[in-house]
Amino acid sequence: MSALKIESIACLKDNYAYLVSDERLCAVVDPSEPEPIEAALRARGMKLTHILNTHHHWDHTGGNAALKKAYGAVVVGPAKDRERIPAIDIGVKENQGWRFGEHQVGILEVPAHTSGAIAFVFPKAVFTGDTLFAMGCGRLFEGTPAMMHASLAKLASLPDDTEIYCGHEYTLNNARFALTLEPGNRDLQVRMKAVAARRAKGEPTMPSSIGLEKQTNPFLRTASEEIRATLKMATADDVAVFAEIRRRKDAF
Repeated sequence: MSALKIESIACLKDNYAYLVSDERLCAVVDPSEPEPIEAALRARGMKLTHILNTHHHWDHTGGNAALKKAYGAVVVGPAKDRERIPAIDIGVKENQGWRFGEHQVGILEVPAHTSGAIAFVFPKAVFTGDTLFAMGCGRLFEGTPAMMHASLAKLASLPDDTEIYCGHEYTLNNARFALTLEPGNRDLQVRMKAVAARRAKGEPTMPSSIGLEKQTNPFLRTASEEIRATLKMATADDVAVFAEIRRRKDAF
């Protein structure tokens, strides 16, 4: 089986799209605009064969129509939200998965940021859109705290060495917020320094990993005694703790 190559493409102000390619196929994940994608393809001498969307928001699908027209690429997105995915060809579901050439791709339905949000699980890599960020998670535009908590638990159940590719460069601000909740977390302190150094050089902070997020992402750490002490919620259930973390992040 040919190896997959993943490359990040900066779009808009702080969005990421990703080129996923092997020797025959090339997909772009969440193209917000066509121009940076077309430039990257030209520079690499590649032809786009697929467009993958994690959810319907325009800053993840804005390039669909133009890229499909230019390359004849097949648009793949959540079946449950196909009416809101521009130019969609194939709707995918969690219990069916999908194939990218010879690569089996898992689909996780992860609603809350949007009702139809999905994650694409490639071998050793997951594209999480705006559900799981580096040290953060998406706002609850179309779901509840319980829904997002469950969606994040699905993602957290992937192997620790799974690389995470998310939709935005929010990492530095997310790290600052995380430290307000868990300042004694040594892993978080170390990661904050590393992230600040990368951003000072203008470098992306992707990919993260499932294991690293379990150590440093407050939205995956609702059982943390320090976080619960900070929130004064020592005996609350995990969903209530999650909801309070999300409320504070929204106001941060």
